[in-house]
Amino acid sequence: MAMNKIRVRLRGFDIELVDQAAKSIVAAVKKTNAKFSGPIPLPTKINKFTVLRAVNVNIKSREQFEMRTHKRLIDIEPVEGTLESLMKLELAAGVDVDIKNM
Repeated sequence: MAMNKIRVRLRGFDIELVDQAAKSIVAAVKKTNAKFSGPIPLPTKINKFTVLRAVNVNIKSREQFEMRTHKRLIDIEPVEGTLESLMKLELAAGVDVDIKNM
């Protein structure tokens, strides 16, 4: 069964962990001599939250927090053994990995 393309999406809050995961995936793909493109940086999603510092007193005093979600995309044209090498990788716990067949 030949697959056309594998798309790997990486998401995480810490950009260093996401980049390390992308480098380890690229290294595993290079060992199998498969063609790939990426890691392509996708736009960072920023969620901002505004919280009142003190209730009933100083109602105009507010504090803002934000969460940044960093994303990377890697497209792989697999050869024999590529999928097995991807499944054997151990990545950091702070990185979400989605693998899709295209």
